[in-house]
Amino acid sequence: MRSMVLERPGKAPRSGKGPDRRRVLRYEKNAPEPKPEAGEVLVQVRACGVCRTDLHIADGELRRAKLPLVLGHEIVGTVAAVGDGVERFEEGYRIGVPWLGWACGVCEYCESGRENLCDRARFTGYTIDGGYAEYCVADARYCFKIPPEYGDAEAAPLLCAGLIGYRALRLAGEVERVGLYGFGASAHVVAQVARYRGQRVFAFTKSGDTKGQRFARSLGAAWAGDSTMVPPEPLDAAIIFAPVGALVRTALAATRKAGVVVCAGIHMSAIPSLPYHLLWEERIVRSVANLTRIDGEEFLALAPLIPVRTTTTKVPLARANDALNRLRDGRVEGALVLVP
Repeated sequence: MRSMVLERPGKAPRSGKGPDRRRVLRYEKNAPEPKPEAGEVLVQVRACGVCRTDLHIADGELRRAKLPLVLGHEIVGTVAAVGDGVERFEEGYRIGVPWLGWACGVCEYCESGRENLCDRARFTGYTIDGGYAEYCVADARYCFKIPPEYGDAEAAPLLCAGLIGYRALRLAGEVERVGLYGFGASAHVVAQVARYRGQRVFAFTKSGDTKGQRFARSLGAAWAGDSTMVPPEPLDAAIIFAPVGALVRTALAATRKAGVVVCAGIHMSAIPSLPYHLLWEERIVRSVANLTRIDGEEFLALAPLIPVRTTTTKVPLARANDALNRLRDGRVEGALVLVP
């Protein structure tokens, strides 16, 4: 089995001037094929999205990773084998494997419908080997059926960029004007969901990213500009996808009274101190952590009705280092997807 393996996190030194200049992952040609245990399925990977969380893990910014590790948690594939006790899927089924790979089911968070906060939770491509490989195993209870309207590569970003974005949009509330800070894989999906809900989208990109701003407008954004700019109207809510803590202050300044700022990333740089008047008038700052299976079922049922269209660029599995570098440098429109 071919796989890309992370052995030691950290920003690797440059190894040249080309797109593979940082090689944090090792290409393994003959890795052993995993075997499904009771309750698990063996998945032949057809596509695996490249998420910014993968980059945080590879760069050592998330420190609890299993090592060595196969990254990847936006997995679309077919069931190649089933372990004992699996009744939900059969061989040949096309399924998706998301970030949340397992939860205990008995803690106060799980029992109250908040399995995303389970203290013992395990995560695909972080504490469980993921989809930067030809095969992976997954707990069948945490996998999703993939809507037939989507091809493998087109479906992959829905499994994290879409799911986390959907949860963030829900937590932002039923508002009219939504600001999206960082117009990458998640935002390009969320913009479509927001428009479907009748909300107006204001897109914020890094300075000078006119291509990203055009992309946002093509997806129905009412306005697009640099993240340093003041939007033409005060926002009712803002969702921050870029891992930049300073944007919390920027987003608060752009929201109206009682506005909500949602931090949607798993990692963010330090949030600088801010004057109280930015938070005053009942503004709210909150985070989104992981996802629940209910989030997944709801969003994957909704996506084809909108219909959400993902913009993807396919990258061969062996070029995973190239994909991470492109994401690190901000050279991506929509989402990158690895294909074995």
